[in-house]
Amino acid sequence: MKKRSLKCFPDVSRETIKQLEDYVALVIKWNPVINLVAKGDVADIWSRHIEDSAQIVFLTDIGSLWVDVGSGGGFPGVVAAILLKATSPLTKVILVESDARKAVFLRQVVLELDLNCEVQNKRVEVVSVQAVSIVSVRAVAALPKLLKLVEHLTEKNTVCLIMKGKNFSQELKLARDTWSFDCDVVQSKTSADGAILVIRNVYRAKKQT
Repeated sequence: MKKRSLKCFPDVSRETIKQLEDYVALVIKWNPVINLVAKGDVADIWSRHIEDSAQIVFLTDIGSLWVDVGSGGGFPGVVAAILLKATSPLTKVILVESDARKAVFLRQVVLELDLNCEVQNKRVEVVSVQAVSIVSVRAVAALPKLLKLVEHLTEKNTVCLIMKGKNFSQELKLARDTWSFDCDVVQSKTSADGAILVIRNVYRAKKQT
């Protein structure tokens, strides 16, 4: 069998790779029942979802609390938790997922892989946590709306890692109409058109309705 590795982190341990493989097996097992990933993505799940999620993990200082919004099948939150288990074991990852069936799946993953995670089956608007170091988001909403959804989770030192596709430049422009923030744009390693927006110091630039 071909030895599996992460292109973005080639030196990751065999134990971490094994956990990622076990996670993929769980996604594939549950997918026919609750549609965690598109059927056409299953064959390329490692590159389209695992590698894509893993690339965001060490773009900034990690801190003690990571909140993943709209976790779905666990991308990128579960992948982050697996990588952090070896490198930052005290970092807790909160997986926020409003779909009850997907939340059940996430809890099973956390249990089987023994991850430092908490699953909250809620809409992000009602999630209440403090001292959040990282907020990660993948495919939830356009940036102007997304910043409003996570505003209550962000503090002075919170960093938002937001995964976006080819329209990220337009979304950034629209977001700056009502929000002030610092942003580094990091080219995606898995998509020529994609980017990770590393956003800090978010606050309202003017009154929103």
